[in-house]
Amino acid sequence: MIRFVLVLSIMALTSCAKESPGSRTDHDSHLKYFGFTLIDTYWDDPTDGQVKTNYINEVSGFTNVADILVVAPSDDIKDRRTAMHELQVKSILHVWELFFELVGTNSPSGAEYSLRSDYSSRWDDFISINDLQANQDLVQAFYIGEEPTWNGISFSDLKSAADYVELTIPNIPIMIIEAYPAIDQLQIPTSVDWVGFDHYFIRDPKSDLGYLSEMNVLKSKFSTTDQSLVVVMDSHYISSVHRDFGGISIEEMADVANSYYELAKSEEKAIAILGYFWPSGFDHPESIGARNMPESIKENYIRIGQEITEKN
Repeated sequence: MIRFVLVLSIMALTSCAKESPGSRTDHDSHLKYFGFTLIDTYWDDPTDGQVKTNYINEVSGFTNVADILVVAPSDDIKDRRTAMHELQVKSILHVWELFFELVGTNSPSGAEYSLRSDYSSRWDDFISINDLQANQDLVQAFYIGEEPTWNGISFSDLKSAADYVELTIPNIPIMIIEAYPAIDQLQIPTSVDWVGFDHYFIRDPKSDLGYLSEMNVLKSKFSTTDQSLVVVMDSHYISSVHRDFGGISIEEMADVANSYYELAKSEEKAIAILGYFWPSGFDHPESIGARNMPESIKENYIRIGQEITEKN
């Protein structure tokens, strides 16, 4: 499942398509953002022999969103946010922990979360410390819902958190990502703007009937006509699951990425593709992130990103 410890300033994007080969065209101009998760979330790739937890310099040439993890109301992320902005990347702030706390095990995931009693003051403190009101143009989205239904978050708790964020900073989109087994039970507050789901180890999502059915269920849950779809792209590789369960070789991960891309281009509601994930070693000690994929696969990620972001 996605642990979007994600979550995700950008160059101004034009809506008009260029005539040069490979650029976005009118039919997919709705697709505006591309990035990977685990970019600035305190995760140190255990495979590179160095201490490094911020990978923005590795992806800024072909992405325009990246995640910053927020752990506490006192977190000062101004320098981290500015560093992204200077590279023409906009941040997606992962603010889940400001609002929710672990309270038990009574959830589908086995980790039950509930809204903190002091969530509003925690959010207010974070806004003040980071001067968010005056710097809204540096943030693309607030990632507030990390598989909420899967993790036992009630609709009323999710709504209270999202509504308060919208009340305080109404111009920045609010994003939630749900786990695919819980889509049927998902309820989406009207204050949420971006919605996605995660389901990995699928060779060809654009043609996979199960995956497409899940996406259609998710879209049926949209509570306003203005809500947008986030496509979560499988960009990591675990041989014991991708190969043995999904029947996908690591050399085929470029085909997997292309399938997600073609699907996103065909979905008029799709606004972003987020790759899960960039550095290695997350979720499983043997996981290979996009960062350590074979060079031809990395080049394909770069191509997709440059087409969507119009960076080159």
